[in-house]
Amino acid sequence: MIKVFIKRHVPAEKGKEILPLFKKMRSLAMEQQGYISGETLRNYNDPEEYLVISVWNTVDDWQSWLQSRERQQVQEEIDAILGGRTEYAVYHHGL
Repeated sequence: MIKVFIKRHVPAEKGKEILPLFKKMRSLAMEQQGYISGETLRNYNDPEEYLVISVWNTVDDWQSWLQSRERQQVQEEIDAILGGRTEYAVYHHGL
C-alpha cells in the first residue's frame, strides 16, 4: 500500500473555482483500480495550502491513474487556474 501526498497552493480568490475540480478529481479517482481512500486537508496556519492524501494498493495503480487521460484533463484545468503549483510525493509503509 502507498500514500500519495499532493500539495497545492490555492489563493483565496480561486477557492470557489478550484474546489469543484478537487471534488471531480476525487470522484474519478474513486472509480480507479487500486484506489483505497483519500482526504483533503487545509493547512490551519496557511489556509491557502491544501494537502490531499490519496491511498492506493500499489504504486503501479497510482501511476496508471496519474498518467490517465481523464486525470490529466482535470489536472490541466487545475494547473490553468493555479499556474501549475502541484507537488507530489509517494510514500510506502515500512522500512
